[in-house]
Amino acid sequence: MNDGSPRVWPGAAYPLGATWDGCGVNFALFSENAERVELCLFDPSGERELERLPLPEQTDRVWHGYLPDARPGLLYGYRVYGPYEPHQGQRFNPHKLLLDPYAKSIVGEVDWGELQYGYQVGAEEADLSFDTLDSAAGMPRCQVIDSAFTWGDDRPPRIPWHETVIYELHVRGFTRLHPAVAEANRGTYAGLGSAPVVDYLRRLGVTAVELMPIHAFIDEHALVQRGLHNYWGYNSIGYFAPERRYAATDDHVGEFKAMVKRLHQAGIEVILDVVYNHTAEGNQLGPTLSFRGIDNAAYYRLVPDDPRHYMDFTGCGNTLNMLHPRVLQLIMDSLRYWVLEMHVDGFRFDLASALARELYEVNQLGAFLDTIHQDPVLSQVKLIAEPWDLGEGGYQVGNFPVGWAEWNGKYRDSIRDYWRGEGGLIGELAYRLTGSSDLYGANGRQPYASINFVTAHDGFTLNDLVSYDHKHNEANGEDNQDGEAHNRSWNCGVEGPADDAGVIALRARQKRNFLTTLLLSQGVPMLLAGDERCRTQDGNNNAYCQDSELSWMHWELNAEQRALLAWTRRLIRLRRGHPIFRRRHFFQGRHIHNGSVKDIHWLDPDGREMNTEQWHRAQARALGMYLAGDAIEDLDTYGRRLWDDDFLVLLNAGDQPLDFALPKYRKHAKWRPVLDTAHPRERARLASQTSYRLEARSLAVLRLPLPSHAT
Repeated sequence: MNDGSPRVWPGAAYPLGATWDGCGVNFALFSENAERVELCLFDPSGERELERLPLPEQTDRVWHGYLPDARPGLLYGYRVYGPYEPHQGQRFNPHKLLLDPYAKSIVGEVDWGELQYGYQVGAEEADLSFDTLDSAAGMPRCQVIDSAFTWGDDRPPRIPWHETVIYELHVRGFTRLHPAVAEANRGTYAGLGSAPVVDYLRRLGVTAVELMPIHAFIDEHALVQRGLHNYWGYNSIGYFAPERRYAATDDHVGEFKAMVKRLHQAGIEVILDVVYNHTAEGNQLGPTLSFRGIDNAAYYRLVPDDPRHYMDFTGCGNTLNMLHPRVLQLIMDSLRYWVLEMHVDGFRFDLASALARELYEVNQLGAFLDTIHQDPVLSQVKLIAEPWDLGEGGYQVGNFPVGWAEWNGKYRDSIRDYWRGEGGLIGELAYRLTGSSDLYGANGRQPYASINFVTAHDGFTLNDLVSYDHKHNEANGEDNQDGEAHNRSWNCGVEGPADDAGVIALRARQKRNFLTTLLLSQGVPMLLAGDERCRTQDGNNNAYCQDSELSWMHWELNAEQRALLAWTRRLIRLRRGHPIFRRRHFFQGRHIHNGSVKDIHWLDPDGREMNTEQWHRAQARALGMYLAGDAIEDLDTYGRRLWDDDFLVLLNAGDQPLDFALPKYRKHAKWRPVLDTAHPRERARLASQTSYRLEARSLAVLRLPLPSHAT
């Protein structure tokens, strides 16, 4: 400008971040303890720092300024001045270029070295020393975006919880090897939104994809030194920016939106796995990339009597300070951005207990949960907690409030233990099959609060769960010391790949047992991507750093994989077609609507109601579950009573077959076999109406058709 006007106008303190209004860009950055903030501008290549402009105004501890000649695409960062006093919790260092916590786009990667550390690496006084090296050469840049996008008639599918089937997948790994996806789009948002991939998800029958972290993240210095990468992405540094490495184009924001739009067109919701509990900056010896240099004492939980150190409830070196209103605002603004601007349908919160900690204890009336509960936007989307962290008292399965669903770790453990042959679990199994009312029924929650899963990204795949007794994580470069040692797995007699036909057949049956149990349990099933097609990680149960074919989905199918895929589709169709497997209310164990049969009966192999002694037998491994189709309490969309047929689910985790007596609760009952995990390719037939031959380690489902006017 040549009219004598200032280069930077005062601008506004809200909204935070860099906002283009069609004429210029407003920049706003919160820092409670800073003494000065400089906006650093870079040339289009990002290599040359063009100028540093002090933000001229501070309003309510927000530093702000407006550039009237700035446009989308502008690359920028910040330098923040203030005291460097680690013993007081302050770690300002203006020699370090900092990422904007509200950046909508982050360009480039960290080029690791000593530059990114606010202290002198190797100094005797460690982080108490002060480093004057300029980190700009090794840092990514923030980028101003134009948020315009043609959404057309896009609307959230709003799949009811009880009709939801979740599919957990990795954006890159899911399509990296897909032969029908254009090569340039493989492993990207565009690939996930492509026609062949969306069609696969639709035909499988899932209603939601849960994406592993797509917030901008970085590869840890230690991993890079080992020649590895952070594949899972639980190392966030930007809560508004989609991870650029998953983009096929320079417009990664628009590409993400297009992916969401295409999935919505197929009736599939998008749920994000979000990591708000910690950041990529680690502990006191970690790098200075963003939050630490902007206002360490505000953004992080520091030890009260030793603020040099961080309170670590996450195992990742730090914990975000949810007690600070501006940090709480950051997370709420991020969540609303992804719903309103990016159109996502819900969130799975990693280590959610850390977000609810007031001082040291997990407080279910904490500010984070209260704020979400009253928010008119966030309270209406799907909210899923990973209900634990690594701090004392962090295991909170069953304790999150109404409106939240939870990853049910007890479901995973119980089902794994039962099918590997542990005795004495019949009572536990019954709770898990029926929605875990012992965990969620007492505080007004419903079965959907239980996100049921047998496998997830963290741990063995389903194929490996039945093929390995021990983890095999040597490829991670940590001497096989990483990952969970107690997997509740069973290799069926041989560790790893097997040639024995009997072992192969048993493993295939066990996979069918797990999938059938999962998809016919009350609650919300979550399927790990690839489990329906025997995906293996060769026994690696912690493939967080394996961005390779070890983790990627392989799309060529052999006969066994095709059979399991068909079986999974069949199960999802069965669940979708029968409301008795996706009830909105817990079973009552009594007569409903004056019906002649209780809504649920628990049966022993003799066809009799289970008694107290049988529930506690250490050797018990067989159970029958009778579900009455005329005793469903739910109503359909139009307020009409829901009806279904009666179903009988028979489970036998023992190593011997048994003849299970069929109940006779209704006159002239004629049971019809639906499926049997011991005979997947055959149309099961009943030899008689008095008993059913249930093979060892198998599950069978029988159906008793009822007239729609049954009473």
